[in-house]
Amino acid sequence: MDIATYSLSVLTLGFCSLVVHTANGDVNYSFPEEMKRGSVIGNIARDLGLDVSSLSVRKARIDTEGNDKCYCDINLTTGELTIAERMDREGLCGKKALCVVKCELVMENPLELHRLNLLVEDINDNSPQFKKDIIKLEIGENAAKGTKFPLDEATDADVGQNSIQHYALKENGHFVLIVQSNAFGAKYAELVLDKELDREQQQKVTLILTAADGGTPQRSGTVAIHITVQDANDNAPIFTQALYEVRLPENSPLGAVVVKVSATDADDGANGEVTYEFGNISEEKMKIFSLDCQTGEVRVTGPVDFEYESTYELRIQAKDGAGLTSYATLIIEITDVNDNAPVIDVKSLNSPVSEDALPGKEVGIITMQDRDSGNNGRVRCYVQQNVPFKLVPSIKNYYSLVTTAELDREVVSDYNITITATDEGFPPLSSSKHIQLSIADINDNPPAFEKQSYSSRVTENNKLGSSLCSVIATDPDWRQNGTVFYSLSPGEVNGQPVSSFISINGDTGVIHAVRSFDYEQFKSFQVLILARDSGSPPLSSNATVTVFIIDENDNSPQILYPSLEANSYMTEMVPRAAHGGSVVSKVVAVDADSGQNAWLSYHIVKASDAGLFTIGVHSGEIRTQRDISESDNMRHNLVVSVRDNGQPSLTATCTMYLLIADNLAEVPELKDISYDKHSSRVTTYLIIALVSVSTFFLTFIIVILAVRFCRRRNPTLMFDGAVAIPSSYLPPNYAEMDGGTLHSAYNYDTYLTTGSRTSDFKFVTSYKDGTLPAEPYLKKVLSAGNVFGDLGGESADSFQVGYYS
Repeated sequence: MDIATYSLSVLTLGFCSLVVHTANGDVNYSFPEEMKRGSVIGNIARDLGLDVSSLSVRKARIDTEGNDKCYCDINLTTGELTIAERMDREGLCGKKALCVVKCELVMENPLELHRLNLLVEDINDNSPQFKKDIIKLEIGENAAKGTKFPLDEATDADVGQNSIQHYALKENGHFVLIVQSNAFGAKYAELVLDKELDREQQQKVTLILTAADGGTPQRSGTVAIHITVQDANDNAPIFTQALYEVRLPENSPLGAVVVKVSATDADDGANGEVTYEFGNISEEKMKIFSLDCQTGEVRVTGPVDFEYESTYELRIQAKDGAGLTSYATLIIEITDVNDNAPVIDVKSLNSPVSEDALPGKEVGIITMQDRDSGNNGRVRCYVQQNVPFKLVPSIKNYYSLVTTAELDREVVSDYNITITATDEGFPPLSSSKHIQLSIADINDNPPAFEKQSYSSRVTENNKLGSSLCSVIATDPDWRQNGTVFYSLSPGEVNGQPVSSFISINGDTGVIHAVRSFDYEQFKSFQVLILARDSGSPPLSSNATVTVFIIDENDNSPQILYPSLEANSYMTEMVPRAAHGGSVVSKVVAVDADSGQNAWLSYHIVKASDAGLFTIGVHSGEIRTQRDISESDNMRHNLVVSVRDNGQPSLTATCTMYLLIADNLAEVPELKDISYDKHSSRVTTYLIIALVSVSTFFLTFIIVILAVRFCRRRNPTLMFDGAVAIPSSYLPPNYAEMDGGTLHSAYNYDTYLTTGSRTSDFKFVTSYKDGTLPAEPYLKKVLSAGNVFGDLGGESADSFQVGYYS
């Protein structure tokens, strides 16, 4: 292919590449070398039909294959492809006919790749150069006309039309110049003897050789040819073969012999001594190979890398002692060995990844590259650990890192992913890449209480603000999603808002009392505690807290009978026929406390006759200890103490007034009472009424007892009956039981008093009939004469008389 045809083909390819896309998605651009940074190559967005506004969103970028340098860049605003680094075609491609830089346009979301072929066109920026400033030739005078003398060729780093196109020789009387082309199309000059030399006439001839390229403007280089005319040396060295081809493995050790060339010269003596040297070799190749000038051995003197250069072409010159030369070509083909491990590059990584990401979610883009070729460059990659991620092949050497299962930050918050790539060479080489991937939290866990129900016991009369208990709820979520706040659920306790009873610390969950509790009002209550996190939307859960109020002995016993109302006394009448052990009265008391605090005991602390009456410790029944005799005093008073079982115990006292008489007529004090003018008529009526009622009641009782005695003929004590206490003295929520009077909530078995179990007749109505309220009638009498003043040593405005027949 001549220079003109080659240049035309390059320009045609460059023009077509700007407007035509290949079938597989490649885009070709051509432009001259040495363009300034920022120069526009073309509008890739328009050429590919891409939306310019999507370039930035999809993270469009240019990646250069097999090179760390990125020579071009993309303007994300306009879509223009611009020069990013100086591009020297000679440095990139050397003497290659076509200098193509391969790039890739990569876009994400979704992953898309377009291959770009950048054809760097040569400009005439290099002048032809000769290896030496002076070419020295020794030509025998017997050289025949037409003898050719090959000259060192000039070199031009440019290619095509910009490379060397012709040589010119300054006019002289002996030599002409012809231009030849070698097998690779390179031109070189040969000096042709046009007129025989005569050493005796001219021993030295100086010629000027000019090499010119075909660029615009044209560049040229010159060299001086110094010819020494010698005696006849009519034989030049001859190589055993004109072309040497060898295969050399890359990474060959230094000093390794590549090949040994050989040339012979038929002349004798100095004219037949052959030496070797490289012809027209670059400095770069001189660093890699050396040639022994005597033996012709080519050795390795520098690193041989298949990935850098796969073929070397060297020209070897053989020269005899008289200066005759010949040339042979050495082609060294570098064979690949598996000396490059795969390179893993993380192009993008979306970290952190939300834990609600579905399986198959793309979280990163990974590339695998191996500079070796063939099987040595084929790569297999995988994720080492047992993690919910895998690599999915995408485009060319791109892989997508995707999830394979649902993620849970509360189980695993960070993943250390190791990606391993192994090639198929022998032995195989591998490399690994560690990726740190964090999981982002979402609010997917509600707070959880340690227990669903809590209980707290607090003694009544507690202090305001005292701590009752604490609740704990945990949330495995992160930061605000796991920050728990506590609150009371709206509700009521005994018709009042729950917030008026307790409060809760929103941060710690400690529950405090905001009031003092009273066991006698309520014994327990239940509230609902809410635990809420700070996520969006917030999640919550609840737990039940039951507060039990423990009773405290804060209530003294309350004596219901006899009544302790001010200015009022209860007087019981005891028949003279009462036997020992007969119930003559009963003290009724209750305690608002509960449990042991409400167990009451009765004790006589003072009595006018200590040996006559006794009281049941737990029942409060007052009985006679012996039969009543005629010598016993008619009036008796007992001071009874009622004590509860609390710690410390509380007590209450009352005074019982007992009158031993069968009727009021036997009371001598009543006979001698003098009435004042205002109360005489009232007192008369009262006495008549009392006597009548007592007589009637006593007669009725005697008849009943007589009938009962005759029927059964049983010597049952006449007065072993129960003393009935009016029901009005017992609160509606209390009941009488053996051993005391308890709150109905703690009453398990209720039964009558001791004497009622052996008698069919109960003295229930007799109390109402026989006990007369004397307060409205005897008020004046007492004020005049204080009939019962000696019973208790107290003056009273009124008293009540209970009559027992």
